[in-house]
Amino acid sequence: MSEFIDKQEVAGAVTLVANGERILHLDAYGLADIKDKKPMQADTICWIASMTKPITGTAVMMMQDAGKLSVDDPVSKYLPEFKELKSKDGKPVEVTIRHLLTHTSGMADINDAQAKSAKTLADVIPLYVAQPVQFEPGSKWQYCQSSINTAARIVEVVSGESFPDFLEKRLFHPLGMKDTSFYLREEQLPRLAKSYARTKEGTLEEAKIFILHGLSPTSRERFPAANGGLFSTAPDYVRFCQMILNGGELEGRRYLKAESVKYMTSVLTRDLKTGFTEGNGWGLGWCVVRQPQGPTAALSAGSHGHGGAYGTQAWIDPTDKKIYLLMVQRANFPNADASELRQSLQRVGKDLK
Repeated sequence: MSEFIDKQEVAGAVTLVANGERILHLDAYGLADIKDKKPMQADTICWIASMTKPITGTAVMMMQDAGKLSVDDPVSKYLPEFKELKSKDGKPVEVTIRHLLTHTSGMADINDAQAKSAKTLADVIPLYVAQPVQFEPGSKWQYCQSSINTAARIVEVVSGESFPDFLEKRLFHPLGMKDTSFYLREEQLPRLAKSYARTKEGTLEEAKIFILHGLSPTSRERFPAANGGLFSTAPDYVRFCQMILNGGELEGRRYLKAESVKYMTSVLTRDLKTGFTEGNGWGLGWCVVRQPQGPTAALSAGSHGHGGAYGTQAWIDPTDKKIYLLMVQRANFPNADASELRQSLQRVGKDLK
């Protein structure tokens, strides 16, 4: 990590390797704030962006376990607005919850101005429905933010709770994830790492967290973006990963049925080509390694996880019983999922006992 910091690939990093019971390695390097020379710490808070998606998939499966829904149900069963969903040529389209979470819905995304205008997940649903579906659901894989937020809105409807409240009560509080939230508290702000972009000259300059739309991380004047709105720390997120690695259970408490964990972390996209690196398929909110290669070469087939827009990474290897977490805040990696930092962590961490 120090080599990447010296080369100004990133300002700082937190790395963590764990198994299902304990942390094998946790360390912090470099700076969380270059200007104020504030060092990165193990509990530095980062915007984890799309590492939110596996948590959203987990929330949906918790509701399936509770008998509140089936992932094979049409979305319109829970969100009547979806009865108005149309294709480009005006024909009715039916999307299932499974389509939402596997990025095979064909739904279009909204623009920044529309996203900024929404204060709740309920607010974004009519905006999504107004966009024509781009292809027949299930026929293609296309990364889709709107579909993940739609899945979270279904959780709100069937649980009777807001998505942030649901996650806090059902996952974050019982798991001890005290620093994971869509909305930070004022006292947490000093621990939030600054985000940086690498310039053409090879230096780092501060970058904004675009999902905030210029608002404070504490502001609730924005909807809880289930596609990528969470902030977290490495010690927090590893608790979630350990629960998944242990088949839905941690420290004697069960969160999900073991068969539900296995199902949502399996390839459900058949032979469709998926991004963002070669050899992968998709489960319910999870990227799943089908054939290890390149950035996944150190992982086993069946490993699952997700990256974030600013370089964060979380991967679970169920064969080796290992969890790999990388927390960085780099805004413009050419491909964050293929970063050398990620590959180095997995390669070195594989040998830890």
